[in-house]
Amino acid sequence: MTNRVAQLDAWLDERSEEMARLLERLVSVDSENPPGRALGRCAEVLREEMDRLGLSPQLIELTGPPGELEDPCIVRGTAGDGDKLIYFHGHFDVVPAQDRSQFTAERREGKIIGRGTADMKGGIVSMLYGAAAAKDLRLLGDGRIVIHLVCDEETGSVVGAGHLRAAELIDPAALAMLTAEPSGGSIWNAARGAISLRVDIQGREAHVGQADRGVNAFQHMLHIARPVERYAAEMAGRPTSYPMNPDDAPGTMLVVGGLSGGGSNFNVVPGSAYFTVDGRYNPEEDLDGELRRLTGLIEDAAREIGAGVSVQTVQLQPSAGTDQEHPAAAALARVVSEVQGTPARFEMCAGILEIRWYAQLGIPAFGYGAGRLDVSHGPDEYIDEAAMRRCAAVYALYAGDLLT
Repeated sequence: MTNRVAQLDAWLDERSEEMARLLERLVSVDSENPPGRALGRCAEVLREEMDRLGLSPQLIELTGPPGELEDPCIVRGTAGDGDKLIYFHGHFDVVPAQDRSQFTAERREGKIIGRGTADMKGGIVSMLYGAAAAKDLRLLGDGRIVIHLVCDEETGSVVGAGHLRAAELIDPAALAMLTAEPSGGSIWNAARGAISLRVDIQGREAHVGQADRGVNAFQHMLHIARPVERYAAEMAGRPTSYPMNPDDAPGTMLVVGGLSGGGSNFNVVPGSAYFTVDGRYNPEEDLDGELRRLTGLIEDAAREIGAGVSVQTVQLQPSAGTDQEHPAAAALARVVSEVQGTPARFEMCAGILEIRWYAQLGIPAFGYGAGRLDVSHGPDEYIDEAAMRRCAAVYALYAGDLLT
């Protein structure tokens, strides 16, 4: 262990109970999204803690979709005051719980168990204490850390991170961005993009006794979905060049018919039907081109049988990737190896990440956190307390190495 890691470990160990209590307090706020409740209450807890840690918090109130988010906001803070800049980014909304008891954190055998511990309230605790340690131990030189904590990552992040981009609160000159997603100690230097569609098919209703007078939207839907299923199989066979967790499929992944429905009654020819298409596209793919291709397949299939169809693009989010040989990536790998005592691993996240909002501006952006993806949305979600402190040390040292 190097002297600087030992110094950071000592600083963090003295505050291990503080860190655990903050995470327990955050877990107790049921900031489930959807529906997007208690966001303002959770942000206030974060603002209070950041103020106590000397991180100069600012609460930015947002206007979310009407009736969809409760008190949407961003908490923005700063450590240091130099010109060089690195971003720490996180989200405090969580996926819905399987049971209300998940909002009472449980400490057991070195773990904290509860909704959001891994994804990613535990990561937020690591980032806040990492930033505070870097400030208190004078690691930041002539630079600063800017912390962004947003409220809607689990439902697309357009309101929160999208506001940061639209309001020009992300400086393209930043040296790097880190988000504390549950990477299990790996460095996520890339993430997939997303295309989500809703396909509506129009028919004409008729009573079963006069079914010949109707136009069966369900039958048309089956015909239209078939080329989309073939397209999904083709895309799954196009692997990424980025390294991935060996348990994750390397091809672009699509779900056809995740949601579907239609009709008004069992004895009526369905006059309408719909299905969804949701895809996670590898960074090598041209999203705009694939959206045109996918839409064209649907419209061509509808034209073949004279079906009325409309296609709505529900989500179009770009992929992101930073080469692991980039100086910012190499610096992060060195710090991770130094703190963990094992070589750093680079992987592409199988889903989408908010690194995309920064990568679009040319900022090297990475996901790195103590939580584990395989438990993150489940009933036994947890984070290891020692790993949470190790991540805080990585954040502090990485900021110091880039900014000095």
